[in-house]
Amino acid sequence: MEDYIFKLLAISSALLVLYPVITVVHAIWWRPKRLEKQLRQQGIRGTSYKLLHGDTKEIKKCSREAWSKPMTLDHQISPRVSPFFHELVQKYGKLSFFWNGTRPRLMVGDPELIRLILTDKRGHFVKMPLNPIVGVLQLGLAKLKGDRWAKRRRLITPAFHLEKLKRMVPAFETSCFGLIDRWEKLISPQGSGEIDVAPELQNLASDAIARTAFGSSFEQGKMIFELLKEQTKLVHECFQNIYIPGFRFIPTEKNKRRYNIVKEINAILRDMIRRKEETMRINGDSGNDDLLGLLLQCKEESDTNNNGLTIEDVIEECKLFYFAGQETTATLLTWTMIVLSMHPDWQQKARDEVLHICAKRTPNFEAINQLKIVPTILYEVLRLYPPVVSLYRHTHQKTNIGGLSIPAGVDLALPVLLLHNDPNYWGEDVEKFNPERFSHGILKASKDQIAYYPFGWGPRICIGQNFAMVEAKMALAMILQHFSFQLSPSYAHAPYPVVTLKPQHGAPIILHRI
Repeated sequence: MEDYIFKLLAISSALLVLYPVITVVHAIWWRPKRLEKQLRQQGIRGTSYKLLHGDTKEIKKCSREAWSKPMTLDHQISPRVSPFFHELVQKYGKLSFFWNGTRPRLMVGDPELIRLILTDKRGHFVKMPLNPIVGVLQLGLAKLKGDRWAKRRRLITPAFHLEKLKRMVPAFETSCFGLIDRWEKLISPQGSGEIDVAPELQNLASDAIARTAFGSSFEQGKMIFELLKEQTKLVHECFQNIYIPGFRFIPTEKNKRRYNIVKEINAILRDMIRRKEETMRINGDSGNDDLLGLLLQCKEESDTNNNGLTIEDVIEECKLFYFAGQETTATLLTWTMIVLSMHPDWQQKARDEVLHICAKRTPNFEAINQLKIVPTILYEVLRLYPPVVSLYRHTHQKTNIGGLSIPAGVDLALPVLLLHNDPNYWGEDVEKFNPERFSHGILKASKDQIAYYPFGWGPRICIGQNFAMVEAKMALAMILQHFSFQLSPSYAHAPYPVVTLKPQHGAPIILHRI
């Protein structure tokens, strides 16, 4: 009996020692190799798995080399912006895979498959699991899944209807007037001057969102942008690193700063919400003249219907609106000014249209909607320089789509930029700036099928895209009314993906007063 107990204890002890070893070996070797085998059995080609780091080192090396020097002044930016993706597609095709640490990442460059993935209603394709440090920039709707996401989306969608956007146009006007006035003062008495428009347009977008989000509290709103900008830099540093479980809890200086920024932003927003609620209560108004008021109105309605929109939820949506809205509009306007400087004929066409419809009057909502050339220019810039160059999804269960059987635990990379530059869908002039391709609308711009995803697609399409387009059209129209512009000799063409696609060395442009 004693021998039996002794053997049982020995076996138990051995299992206790072996279990974590087996678990680790399964996670870092057996499971990745099994997934690789399942993908290859379907004829999908890709890189071979490398222990722990996968292709992380190669991705970093490719990116570092591509970003070390500017490119020629053209729109063929994929080899510089996404060098590893570009080489992967050249070598293995539009459907191929590589490795993000121990997880395979399936590159899906077929527009029909992308559409099926983005419009999936079964819940088989979810937001990709992120390093929790990177996840601090996943805010509000962007980080929710399933029923919680669906309920939240239904609650806040009315805040972005065009009728609500009309009420925000005066705030856009005020922000644009501030930009024009500032540029007028920076230009020499001779009527010309060089300005780096990238930070200027960041400030414009920040000011516009701060006003439309918080009304009279826009100065405090600007503090949030500075904190989010700092957070973006901190997060980007660890974006391509292998995730080490628990590392975020180690009190390094950068980890402490990341969490302190979250606390600071939440404290500012909580105070602004408290004062907004007090103002709404005292004045007896609905507060629907700005985004915060609209969200608080949604909260009151959800309280009545027990839908559960809390103050914390309102804070998260405000942060998402700040971050995504400001980044999207600022980068769109920056690349538009760069591209129109490269193509002065289209700059003049757009100016002629604005002056024909608005003369020197401030464009109102109705005038903006009459513009035809300006929107096509913005759409074409979004094709060539999409704010987000790739979208990502993840399979948490085995799923079949388009004849493929995708195992559970696979990431999917949807290369928006590569798709936007595929001649199979855009024609032989794919690398040329040609806004006329959008003259009959987005759905007819590409051949045979939709191959245009600057705001995503399907149920999770960007909720603020109408907001961004209205603001961009107004800002561009007012800039065209007051200035002509050209690239400075110091401009270096260097598109660079830091969360969104930015000019790595700024956007110095020479403005001429009209």
